[in-house]
Amino acid sequence: MKKIILVSAAMFFLAACSQSQNGNKAILPAQQNETPLDFEVKLPEGFHISVFADNVENARSMALGNKGTVFVGNRSGDKVYALIDEDNDYKIDKKITIAEGLNMPNGVAFHNGDLYVAEVSKIWKYPNIEANLNQIPQPILIYEDLPSETHHGWKYIAVGPDNKLYVPIGAPCNVCEKEDPRYASITRMDLDGKNFEVYASGIRNSVGFDWHPITKDLWFTDNGRDMMGDDVPTDELNTAAISGLNFGFPYCHQGDVLDPDFGKNKNCEDYIAPAQKLKPHAASLGMLFYTGDMFPEKYKNQIFIAEHGSWNRSTKIGYDITLAELDSDNKTVKNFSDFATGWLGEDQNEVHGRPVDIIQLKDGSILVSDDFSNKIYRITYRK
Repeated sequence: MKKIILVSAAMFFLAACSQSQNGNKAILPAQQNETPLDFEVKLPEGFHISVFADNVENARSMALGNKGTVFVGNRSGDKVYALIDEDNDYKIDKKITIAEGLNMPNGVAFHNGDLYVAEVSKIWKYPNIEANLNQIPQPILIYEDLPSETHHGWKYIAVGPDNKLYVPIGAPCNVCEKEDPRYASITRMDLDGKNFEVYASGIRNSVGFDWHPITKDLWFTDNGRDMMGDDVPTDELNTAAISGLNFGFPYCHQGDVLDPDFGKNKNCEDYIAPAQKLKPHAASLGMLFYTGDMFPEKYKNQIFIAEHGSWNRSTKIGYDITLAELDSDNKTVKNFSDFATGWLGEDQNEVHGRPVDIIQLKDGSILVSDDFSNKIYRITYRK
């Protein structure tokens, strides 16, 4: 049963206690210095949403540092930010510009104290970043030979359980066939940029992935092609437990629809079908396996997906957060549903925000970035 959560001034008089990131007691989620939302968000019973950070220009991909620093990249700008909550009240007190003058630095990843930043064609490493936020270290260029096209050229990056850096390379088009095998793929490399390889192919444009906390299998979202109508094809949620799999682009979409231009003499059965068809043209981006203890047990090891929202449907779709629940085999999606809605007005015309990425804080709450309103939201749960 869902209810409407309207974050208003009245909520400033509510209080609940939970462990903060440093182990101290903190009030959740409405504190007197928090900024309320000015629109309605529908969440399941017991969940609450508030503004974690404001005025974060074009907030896109996020990464969490060991000390709680939230690193944020952007796509339409040229900067990477570090957001700091100095008093542990779950509201950002300081924003530091880590880098500027970069080419669509959408992708950020934090690993073993280092920050990795992906431009369109380059990847940088900022060593020991959290210890040097007052004097940003000179970045190290670890890779500079990615394709330079900006169409689907922005990157989402993450370090996998195999200690390799995974980097998707989108198709430089709506739909096309390229000889270069790097296009429409997810690639990986060593953390020093060596041993670059294509891990999975036939992927139009993935801007979000995560590894199952038990099986360690890679799961990722993929955006379907445009201009085939309002409802075809769907976005995809895919899984690639091993390297070398092909997911069908540009020949087959959503596992069962041949492309009208490139699907001649092809068979969808020759490619890996999605684990779950997502919404058509919803621009499914960041995804997260939830591993925290704050949310009810039913959410443990399940997938949250940020839907950025459609641009080419006669009626808008997406602009929300969905939930993909896996069966006990940890491989099959048994249910796909909306989790948080409201960034798209009830008339399906007014846009309040566009979710991009999701990360989990140490206390088990989750953050959602929004590049439309330049905000980052925090979703919490209390009984």
